[in-house]
Amino acid sequence: MKKHIIATFALLVLIWSCQTDEQYEDLNRDPKNPTQVSEDFLFTAATASMGTIMASPSVNDNIFRFLAQYLTTTTYLDEPNYDLTNRNIPQTYWSEIYRDVIFDLQDAKANIEANEELSGAEKTARRAQIEVMEIFAWHALVDVFGDIPYSQAINADEFTLPEYDDDAVIYEDLINRLNAVVGNLNGSNGFTGSDIIYNGDLSAWARFANSLNLRLAMRIADVNPSLSQATAEAAISRGVFTSNADNALLPFQSSPPNTNPLWEDLVQSGRSDYLIANTLVDYLNPLDDPRRTYYFDDNLEGEYVGGIYGLSNAYQSYTHIGTAFLEPTLPGILLDYVEVEFNMADAASRGYNVSGTAEDHYNAAITASILYANGTQEEADAYLAQPDVAFDGSNAQESIGFQYWIAMFDNPFQGWSVWRLYDTPTLNIAADSELPVPLRYTYPVNEQNLNTENYDTAASAIGGDIQQSRIFWDVD
Repeated sequence: MKKHIIATFALLVLIWSCQTDEQYEDLNRDPKNPTQVSEDFLFTAATASMGTIMASPSVNDNIFRFLAQYLTTTTYLDEPNYDLTNRNIPQTYWSEIYRDVIFDLQDAKANIEANEELSGAEKTARRAQIEVMEIFAWHALVDVFGDIPYSQAINADEFTLPEYDDDAVIYEDLINRLNAVVGNLNGSNGFTGSDIIYNGDLSAWARFANSLNLRLAMRIADVNPSLSQATAEAAISRGVFTSNADNALLPFQSSPPNTNPLWEDLVQSGRSDYLIANTLVDYLNPLDDPRRTYYFDDNLEGEYVGGIYGLSNAYQSYTHIGTAFLEPTLPGILLDYVEVEFNMADAASRGYNVSGTAEDHYNAAITASILYANGTQEEADAYLAQPDVAFDGSNAQESIGFQYWIAMFDNPFQGWSVWRLYDTPTLNIAADSELPVPLRYTYPVNEQNLNTENYDTAASAIGGDIQQSRIFWDVD
């Protein structure tokens, strides 16, 4: 059941107004029936919320799979034609991350500080895990909206209507925060059972933090090359993912309510709304891409035909999503080794100090993607041997961007971001609305109505609150 959507600043007003009565409420609390949620539960809940909103295909939550044109629909055409306001998608995404991720993590930090049973080392390690997840959440907001409330957003006492920070400035701060926190991800004093990604393995969290910093570094390569290079080289030297075993995955369970949201929308709902888009099929078919048997169902008996992107399509006439994505336990992907290798390929192609060549990392990325999709080493080798797949050093950005986009099929937030960053491949114009692919979400309606002055300033700063305004790193 979806939660009621609350604007960021409105929630802050509520929190602020309640704080003045806390000293009196303490007198009425039953110590045998605590009302304060533990930091362990908050950390788990925030992590699950972050992974779920990124994995969800629901048109009420996000439309990343449409924005990357991996999927299209049968009859409900608003979202693949980029109508973000009918279901108020920006508000859902905004509120979910602020309320159920960032605010929960802030509460978890406060609880850790107040917990007298934790040692200093335990507090340091747990705050570090929280910091990595919080940085991931902030980055996921910036990459979708651009300028957002950041420095004032969690200070409800002083700022009930927070100003928006510049997206490039936020990115620099996130990079600095990751550089600062990674040294605290060591030992064995972190969250364990409540850590649903790595079960308390702080060395794995360190690799996750470095891999996330590598992602941020390569996002800004075209707009701040010196910071990009310094950040990428430092992250790689400290240690990033080295195999699919390192992937930051959100586990799901076999029965509700903790199932993969793909299963919920594609199986549990009993509906037949989603099809593989012709955009993806038409690129993969000529390459005889071995991932087709994983990405796509064989419902057309050996033929793969994508639904026309943005038009009404008959469900039985087009290729469905692969059966692996119908499993309730399919993990959600936050960041994986495939992405790391593509980012290292890009770094090497730009002359950064990276061991191995751009081609080496490009080949490793594609191979890891095929193996993750249940393919074989032989299939990967044969695929890479094709002239249209083999790395083109004279056009490195296009080679990397195209294959990167293909590989992010089940990480659509990253797939959309990769397309914006590399400007490849060519995506279709939405057939019904004839609109181009959005470059960002527009701001939530509640921000426009209730935080009007700050909203107006932010909209002006980014060139207008429209879908075609660019995030700062999207330069072309």
